[in-house]
Amino acid sequence: MTAADIIGLLGPIQDPDLGRPLSSLGAIHNVEVDGNAVRVYLEITQPVHWVARRLNHDCTSTILANYPQAEVEIMVRESGLPTTTRSASIAGVKNLIAVASGKGGVGKSTMTANLAAALVQQGATVGILDADVYGPSQPTMYGMAGETMRAERSEDGKTIGYPNEAYGVKVASLGFVMQRDQAAILRGPMLAGYFTTLVDQIQWGDLDFLLFDLPPGTGDIQLTMTQRIPLTGAVVITTPQEIALADVRRSIQMFRKVNVNVLGVIENMSYFVPPDAPEKRYHIFGEGGGRAIAAEYGVPLLGEVPIDTRIRMGADEGVPFVMDPEAGQIADSFRAIAANVVKQTRMVNASAASNVVDI
Repeated sequence: MTAADIIGLLGPIQDPDLGRPLSSLGAIHNVEVDGNAVRVYLEITQPVHWVARRLNHDCTSTILANYPQAEVEIMVRESGLPTTTRSASIAGVKNLIAVASGKGGVGKSTMTANLAAALVQQGATVGILDADVYGPSQPTMYGMAGETMRAERSEDGKTIGYPNEAYGVKVASLGFVMQRDQAAILRGPMLAGYFTTLVDQIQWGDLDFLLFDLPPGTGDIQLTMTQRIPLTGAVVITTPQEIALADVRRSIQMFRKVNVNVLGVIENMSYFVPPDAPEKRYHIFGEGGGRAIAAEYGVPLLGEVPIDTRIRMGADEGVPFVMDPEAGQIADSFRAIAANVVKQTRMVNASAASNVVDI
C-alpha cells in the first residue's frame, strides 16, 4: 500500500456537487502512508461543510474496501482563491448572496430567515443583512424586535456596529437603526445611503454566507448593491401565479444585466396539504410557475415550499420554522433548498477558480 495506490483509488471519486472526479479537480493535495496509517489531504471548493462529510465517507470506504487493515484519516480544507478575490469588500465573508423578489408579498423575508437557519444546521456560519427598508422584518423573525445593535468608535473615529445573534445566525437590520414608520418617508438616494452605511460599518467576523434580504423590486437598493458589492450570486423568490412570475423575470434580467449569477429560484406557497388529509395537495395559487420560470432562464429550481400556518407562526414568534424539531417534511424542504444553494455556490466558486490565470 503506497501513496500512489491510494491516489489511484481516490482519483475517480466524484465531488457530489460539481459532478467531477477528484483527480480532474486537483483536489487530492497530498497522501501520506506509514505502515497501515493513511492520511489524505483534500483541497476542495468552498463552502465545504456537508460535502466534507460526504467525501470523508466515500474516500474512507473506498480505501477500506481495498485495504481493510488501513487506519484512515481524511483531512479536508477549502481552496480559497475565489473567496479572497470576491469578498474583499466585506472582511471575513466568503459568499455574498442576494435574496430578491420582483414582487412584494411572496415570502422573501421568511424564505431568507429559514434558509439562513437551514445553512447553520448544515454547519455553515451565516449572517443576514436585512436591507428591506420598506419593511425590515428579520428582527421580528429572529426574536429581536425592539433591540438595537452594539456599536463603538474605532481609533480612527469610525463607528463600528456588531450584529445581533440568535439561533446561530448573525443579523444586522435597518430595523435596528430606524424608527418603524421612518422608511415610508425615505426616497432614492437616502435609502441607498442607509444601505451603504450598514454595509460599511458592520463587523461580521468570519462567515461562510452573508444573505442580503432585499426590498422587492429592481430599484435603488438593488442597483446600489450590485454596483457596490461583489455578489457571489442571487436567489429569487416567487409564488406560482403568473402575476408574480412577470416580476421575477425583471429581477432575473436585472441581475444578469449586471453580471450577477442567479443561483436559482425558490417557489413559495406552492401547495397546501390539509392536516386531516396529508395525501392531498391543493395548488391554491396555481402549479408549476417556479419550475417554468427556472426553465425559461436556464437556472435551477432550488425547491418548493408549501403553505403552512406554522411557518407564519414561527416568523411571528421569532423562531425560524426550520428550527422546530416537529417541523417534519417542510423543514426537510428548507434543508434541501439550503443544500442546493450550497451546491450552486460551489459551482460558481469552482468556475471562478478555473478562470483565474496565473501570471
